[in-house]
Amino acid sequence: MRVILIEDNQSLAKGIENALKDQGHAVDHLDDGLDGDAFLAGQTADVAVIDLNLPRLSGIEIIRRMRARGDTTPALILTARGKTSERVEGLDAGADDYLVKPFDMAELIARLRALSRRRPQVAPARETLGQLIYDREQRAVLRDGRSLDLPRRELALFELLLEHRGRLIEKDRIADSLYGTGTPVEANAVELLVSRLRRKIDGSGATIRTARGLGYMLDET
Repeated sequence: MRVILIEDNQSLAKGIENALKDQGHAVDHLDDGLDGDAFLAGQTADVAVIDLNLPRLSGIEIIRRMRARGDTTPALILTARGKTSERVEGLDAGADDYLVKPFDMAELIARLRALSRRRPQVAPARETLGQLIYDREQRAVLRDGRSLDLPRRELALFELLLEHRGRLIEKDRIADSLYGTGTPVEANAVELLVSRLRRKIDGSGATIRTARGLGYMLDET
C-alpha cells in the first residue's frame, strides 16, 4: 500500500511513517498544504492521510481540490478537532474517514487497510495467478494451500505487480511505491527484491518478466 501523508507535526508524522513502513507500506510525507496538493495532483496512491490544520492550504481544501479534479483516492482526515459539525464538514468535502487526535496507531493502520479495500476499482478478496492465490484480507500469497514466506517488502512488491498484472511497471515507479518518492535506496535494491521474489514463485505458473532497462511485469507462464 502506498500512503501519502500530509501532516505538519513532525514527530507525529515520523511515528505514522515508521509504523506504516514497519508493515511494509511506502509513505510519502509532506508538511505543507500547497505542496501536498501539488504532489497529489501528479502522483497516485492507495490512500491519503491529511491533517486539517496545515500551512498555506487546509486539509479540507486539499480534499475539495482532489475531488474537483476527479481524484478518487480514499482520504482519511486527521485532526485535533472532534466536534460533530467539523467531522460533517470534512466528510461533506469528500473525505472517506475521520480520526481524532490522539489516536492509537493500530486503529489508524486498520482504517487505512479498510479504505484501500474500498477503492473504486473493487478487487476480489482472492485472486489466482497460476498456482498462486493472493488473499487480500490476510495479505498472504498461498501456494498449495500454504502461505509463502515473504518478508514485508517482497509482499509489497508482489501486491504492486499483481495490481498491474500483464502490464509493465517502470523500475523507478516500483522504487517510489515501495520506499516513498525521494527516499535514498541502493541502486540495485529493486533488482534484488525482484530476484528474491522470482525464486520464491518459480514453477508456480506465475512469472516476473524483465524488460531490460525499463521495468518488470507479473504474468502467467
